Amino acid sequence: MVPCAYAFRPMSEDDLPLVGGWLTMPHVVEWWPAGVKQLERVRAHIGDPAIDVFIVTANDRAIGYLQCYDPCAEADHPFRDQPAGTRGIDQFIGNPDMIGRGHGSALTRAFVAKLFAAGTPRVVTDPDPANRRAVGAYEKAGFRTERLVDTPWGRTLLMVCEL
Repeated sequence: MVPCAYAFRPMSEDDLPLVGGWLTMPHVVEWWPAGVKQLERVRAHIGDPAIDVFIVTANDRAIGYLQCYDPCAEADHPFRDQPAGTRGIDQFIGNPDMIGRGHGSALTRAFVAKLFAAGTPRVVTDPDPANRRAVGAYEKAGFRTERLVDTPWGRTLLMVCEL
């Protein structure tokens, strides 16, 4: 992989067509199904104080989407049992030519480092256990598997990264 400078630009309404296009890509649809509904969820997150949404760039090129949330902000969130200050993350790489090149683990490491530098004690994520590419990327980024969890969106693998 060519060294990249990753940046996380706060998402705006102007980015919805870009994210909407990514949500139709087969490699994204496989793990983020229901593209139109997903895009409406993303739209609802813009400006929501409990979740931050970003466009991920690599060397100034938009390559993906990332959301960072407070699992304790929702009364029924399955990860409310996490320590105070924990942040959850979910992301995908939208551009197919950026898949399988190490960007997933690298951008995750970069984002988590920013969270730790800001005082976040723990970061969690919950990929589908069958998504071996995502699980491997999180492991390379320093996450460890904690447990399987049945959530409203299906069975997930709770993974944890601590400072």
